[in-house]
Amino acid sequence: MTSSFSCHHIFSIYSLQRRRRGLCCSTTLASSKTHKLRRNPNFSARHRVVPRASPPKNRRTPLESATEESKRPITRERLRKSDTSSPTAQNFVESISRLLPRLRNRFKLDELGFEILSIAWPAAFALAADPIASLVDTAFVGHLGSVELAAVGVSVSVFNLVSKLFNVPLLNITTSFVAEEQALLRKNSDDSNRIGQDQMLVDGQTKKYLPSISTSLALAAGIGIAEAVALSVGSGFLMNVMGIHVDSPMRAPAEHFLTLRAFGAPPIVIALAAQGTFRGFMDTKTPLYAVGAGNLLNAILDPILIFLFGLGIGGAAIATVISEYLIAFILLWKLNGRVSLVAPELDGRRVALYLNTVGLLVARTLAVLVTMTLATYMAAREGPVPMASHQICIQVWLAVSLLTDALALAGQALLASGYSGGNYDQARQVIYRVLQIGLVTGISLAATLFLGFGAFSSLFTTDSEVLEIARSGILFVAGSQPVNAIAFVLDGLYYGVSDFTYAAYSMVFVGLISLVFLLVAAPIFGLAGVWAGLFLFMALRVAAGLWRFKIFGIAPNRNIPPNINT
Repeated sequence: MTSSFSCHHIFSIYSLQRRRRGLCCSTTLASSKTHKLRRNPNFSARHRVVPRASPPKNRRTPLESATEESKRPITRERLRKSDTSSPTAQNFVESISRLLPRLRNRFKLDELGFEILSIAWPAAFALAADPIASLVDTAFVGHLGSVELAAVGVSVSVFNLVSKLFNVPLLNITTSFVAEEQALLRKNSDDSNRIGQDQMLVDGQTKKYLPSISTSLALAAGIGIAEAVALSVGSGFLMNVMGIHVDSPMRAPAEHFLTLRAFGAPPIVIALAAQGTFRGFMDTKTPLYAVGAGNLLNAILDPILIFLFGLGIGGAAIATVISEYLIAFILLWKLNGRVSLVAPELDGRRVALYLNTVGLLVARTLAVLVTMTLATYMAAREGPVPMASHQICIQVWLAVSLLTDALALAGQALLASGYSGGNYDQARQVIYRVLQIGLVTGISLAATLFLGFGAFSSLFTTDSEVLEIARSGILFVAGSQPVNAIAFVLDGLYYGVSDFTYAAYSMVFVGLISLVFLLVAAPIFGLAGVWAGLFLFMALRVAAGLWRFKIFGIAPNRNIPPNINT
């Protein structure tokens, strides 16, 4: 007993001395793999046997290491290593490495992003088809003479003004209402094979029936016929309004072209209503094929009718009208294969809803047109050279908006589908993602224009004075693109939740503020005041849209229009 206690006591003292020398702490990791536990049969205490560690060789103090490091020659490799290993550089590299994944995750193209782009790209090409067709017409008519070219320009301006006022609102309304009805059908339908309120038996085939489609097409036919009568009968009055007097050499050809062009109003409005339906189905490829086929036919018929048959500008008008009927026919033919185009009865409440909404969007379009017209008027007061420069800037400024218009269209269709179907999480994701893609698109357009606007503007004129003034507007043309992109995308989001009332009233309010600014700033600052006024116009649209959608919160509350079951 005594001997065993003495051995244990001596062993404990020895272990204590080893701990004091710090050897046990320095070899903890190595000993964790090889330690063994031994039990004294007379005591319950356990002792850990730790192998002795060898002392480190060539041990240096930090001061000695620093002194030795300073003696080494300074090389480019050493500098590079020392820079990246310094605390400041290391912190910077680490912060960048943490920031890049966040940006990549924030702006990555997930399934929703690809869906947005798959809708937007065909729509962008379809939107670009009409300006390209107009350029082709201009090229052919230009060979007839300057008077004919000027006459066609005036007539096309009148026709496009009427189209923007009445036809485009119907297009946007149809897109939203069709997408909403599609979502409500998916939400409420419990048996896709039954024939009920959402389906009809036509010629032995069961077809989907959406009241918004038949209502939109009926209104389109009525609006188109009314436009055709007004443009053909009132062509003389409209020429007087445009300042083309009876004794002007442009009067007769302009009036002749507008009278013939008026016959194309019904197919144009019907085709736009059909395009709105396909957009509501999130199908932008079918309208692209139809518009492409029609414009190709127009380009083929132009030289044949203008030069071969000797019809002049009348041949250009006839070629355009024929191509418009072809576009309408293709769209209606494809649409008839998917849904029923004729309603069993006309719903008066739905027609009233359409007319009321069209009225709101007409007021909104008027606010935009008045603001843009006043800006052009104030620029024209500066003289022909500044006006020419302003025309170059404004045409480029508006042309690049086609891409963001296509994004707005994609956001409108997706948001209308998710929001009206009660899928608010999806609707919120659509809002954020479309705005993100719109912002990236706007920044990309700004960078492209900053680099290429100088060379691009020389395509419009060779006048050095005009080019100098036009290039001074690069800050307006390029710098405003991110703001423009967000503004156009927000327009589509308004329509996606059918918030047409706020879209109209906010635009009128923003337009009034911008008009006052233009009237005050343009006489003082010239073209710079005009461009600042247009930038203010777009910036206020963005502010109104972000406030409405509460960008850091949820989408606006509204009452969903009556669904198909009411």
